[in-house]
Amino acid sequence: MTALAGPSAGPAVPAARAYAVVTRAYAAAFGLPAVPVSVYLLRHGSLPWFGNLFPMYGGPWSGRFSDEQFVGLLLSFLGLTACAAGAAGRVRRGSRRGAVVSAGLLPVEAVFWLGFALPIPWVLGAARVALLVAAGRRLREPQPTSLASKEISHA
Repeated sequence: MTALAGPSAGPAVPAARAYAVVTRAYAAAFGLPAVPVSVYLLRHGSLPWFGNLFPMYGGPWSGRFSDEQFVGLLLSFLGLTACAAGAAGRVRRGSRRGAVVSAGLLPVEAVFWLGFALPIPWVLGAARVALLVAAGRRLREPQPTSLASKEISHA
C-alpha cells in the first residue's frame, strides 16, 4: 500500500458487488430522469406522463410546491441518488464506511420515494438492505491512508 493509493480492494464480496449493481441501476433508473423531467416541467408547466399511465414523480409533492421548488426537489433527489451510487461503489470495494453511508442515505431516499410516490424503489430498497446486511460482515475496517497514520497505529 502506498500513501496515495489507499487500501487494496481485498477479496471480492458477492453481496457487496450485487448491492452496487442494484443501487447503481436504481440511481440510473430513478435519479437520472429527474433532469429531463425538470426541463419538461419548466417548459410546459406540467409533469410528463409515463406511457399515459401516470405523471412521472407525480406524488403528493407535485401539487404542494411551485414548479421551481419541485425542480429543486428533483435535482436534490438526483444528487442523493448520485451519493448512493458513489457509496455503493465504496461498498463494492469492501469499505465498511461506504456501508455506513449507504445505510444512512436509505431513510432519506425513502422520504423522496414517498414524496414522489415511487413504488418500485421500495422493493429495490428492501433488496439493497438485505444485500448490505449480507455484505456487512465481510467488509473491512477502515485502513490508514497515509504513512504517518500507519506509523502512529503501529507504535
